Amino acid sequence: MPTRSFASALSLAAALALLAAPAGAGPLVDAATRAEQLANGGNPVGAHDVLRDAFGTFSSTLPFSIGRATFVTEAPQGYGMYEPRLNTVYKPGEPLISYVEPVGLSWRPVDEGRLEAQFTVDLELLNGKGDTLAEQKAFGSFTFRGFVRNQEVFAKLTLNVEGPPAGDYVLRYRFRDGISGAVALSDQKFSIAP
Repeated sequence: MPTRSFASALSLAAALALLAAPAGAGPLVDAATRAEQLANGGNPVGAHDVLRDAFGTFSSTLPFSIGRATFVTEAPQGYGMYEPRLNTVYKPGEPLISYVEPVGLSWRPVDEGRLEAQFTVDLELLNGKGDTLAEQKAFGSFTFRGFVRNQEVFAKLTLNVEGPPAGDYVLRYRFRDGISGAVALSDQKFSIAP
């Protein structure tokens, strides 16, 4: 039997979704209702799966965009598992490590029930005036395969900046969804100390 807090949380989520949504609101409300029924019926795993699948399907209808982009102190350990950098002033030669979450990835079937999402990342380094100082196409390439439309997807990107003088800069990453072709930009401002 599900714990009271799990069932209560699902009940609250379903109730809020129903209150905020017009009649016939759609698959997310239907999924929340079904998940609540499953949880109350003693099937927390089924409830979880219904919500996960509905969220994955809904997310794939969103425009491709960047949800979070932040400089971090070290390589992230997983989705949402990072240590944010407290400032964006770097010493000359210090690597810039970015944690970036794309949203609205397209997924396609590949084999034996698996799904796949892909994106590439181009890099552009701009000065404080917006002039392009350097760029690199296909700086990073990412492919995710699994049996669900995983929404906990992130990119760890590391740039070693050598040579630019002290000043203000913008690190622009151009994410391109490999399936839909949609593009989303991530701009991160930083400075190089004298």
